[in-house]
Amino acid sequence: MSVFRSVPIGAACLLYAALLSAAPVPPLSDPPPAAGTRAPSLLSSPLQDAVRRVWQASPEVQAARADLDAARARARAAAQPLYNPSLSLDAENADVNRRTAGLSLALDLSGKRRARASQGDAEVLAAEATYDLLRRNVAARWLKAWSAATLAARQSELGRRRLALMQRFDDLAAQRFKVGDISSPERDLAGLALGEAQVQQATLAGNEAAARAALLAISGDQLTTLPPLPEGLSPAADRVTPLAVDELPELRQARAQQASADAGVQVARRARIPDPTLSLTGGQVRSGPRTDQVIGLSVSIPLPVLNTGRAEVDAARAEADAAAAGVRSRQFVLRAGLQEAQARYAALRGAAEAFRTGRAAAFEDRTALLEKLWRAGEISTSDYLVQLKQSLDTALSGQELESQAWQAWFDYLTAAGRLNDWLDGRVQDGHNQEINR
Repeated sequence: MSVFRSVPIGAACLLYAALLSAAPVPPLSDPPPAAGTRAPSLLSSPLQDAVRRVWQASPEVQAARADLDAARARARAAAQPLYNPSLSLDAENADVNRRTAGLSLALDLSGKRRARASQGDAEVLAAEATYDLLRRNVAARWLKAWSAATLAARQSELGRRRLALMQRFDDLAAQRFKVGDISSPERDLAGLALGEAQVQQATLAGNEAAARAALLAISGDQLTTLPPLPEGLSPAADRVTPLAVDELPELRQARAQQASADAGVQVARRARIPDPTLSLTGGQVRSGPRTDQVIGLSVSIPLPVLNTGRAEVDAARAEADAAAAGVRSRQFVLRAGLQEAQARYAALRGAAEAFRTGRAAAFEDRTALLEKLWRAGEISTSDYLVQLKQSLDTALSGQELESQAWQAWFDYLTAAGRLNDWLDGRVQDGHNQEINR
C-alpha cells in the first residue's frame, strides 16, 4: 500500500510559485538546422558496425543466405539440358551372332529447358528479396531492442538516484526526529518511502535485465559494449520521404514470388507436351560365313493418354492467381501500415518534444526545491514525499515516452522502406538529395 497522500492546496500553490520564479529550463533537444545547412548526424559508425556484426552472427540471416545459395544452385540446375544420352550395348550368340551398339537421346522440342530456367531465375529473385527483407527485419528488431535496453539502463540509473534521494531523506528525517522537528509517524513515513524505493528499484533492474536479454536473443554475445543512444530526440518524420509502395522490399518479394508462380505455369504447360526420343544403332550381324554391317534409326514418342498433365497446369495456374492476389493484398497492408506508423511516430515524437521543452523535464530543479521547502518547514513530510514521487514518476514516464518514440521511429523507417538508407546515411528526399538528420 502506498505511503503517500494528496498534496494540500496551500503547499502546492507555494511550490508552483517557487517554480515559476526559478530560471527557465532550456530545451534539452537541439534546435532544427536552418535550411540548406548540415545537421549533426544521429548515426555513428559504431552503430553501423554493430548492425553488420549482428547480421554476421544472426542464425536467421545465415539460414536465409543458405536458402539464397540453394536457389541459385537450383537455377543453375534448371538451366542445364533435361536429358542425357543413353548408351546401349547388345551382344547375342546363336544361329546369328549379333554385336550392336546404340545411342539414344530424348529431344526437348517443346522448350521445357527454357521454361525451367525462367522459373529458376524467378526463384532466385524471390530468394534475394527474402534475404534482403530478413536482413532488414533483423536490423529493425535489433535497433528496437537496443533502444529499449539503452533507455532501460537510463531508467535504472534514475531509479538509483531516487533510491539515493530516499536514503538521504531517511537519514535527514532520523536527524530531525532526534531533535524533535518531526513526529514519529513522519519518521516512519520516511522509512516506508525508502523501502518502497528499494522495491521499485528492483523492478527497474529487472526491466533492464529483460531488455538486455531481448537484445542478446537477437545479437548473441557478439556485442559486449553497445553504442550509445543519441541524447536528442529522433528525427522528424517529414525528413524522410517514404519509398513508393511498389519499391518496398515486401512488395518486391511478393512480385518475385508471383513471377516464379507464373513461370511455374509455363513449366507445367511444357511438361504436357511429350518429347520424342531418337535412337541410333549400329553394329554387325554374322550368319554363317556371311557378315553384314547394320545401322538403324528409330524414333519413339510417349502418348499422353492415361495422364494428360492438365491437372498440373490447373494447379500451377491457381497458385499463380493466389500469388497475384497476394501482391494486391500486400499493397493494401503496406499502405495502411505506413500511414499507421507515420501517425503513431508523429504523435509520440510530438509528445516527447513537448515533454522535453516543458517544466515536467526540470527534475533536478524540482527535487532541489522540494528539499529546500521541506527543510524550511514550508511543506510537511508527506507533502514532500508525494511531490517527490510525482517528480520521479514523471521523469521515468518521460524516458519511457522517448523509448517508445525511438521504437516508433524504427517502425516508421521500416514501413517507409528507408531503414537501410538511414543506417548507411543515405536517407533521401523526392529529388534524390541527402537529408541530414
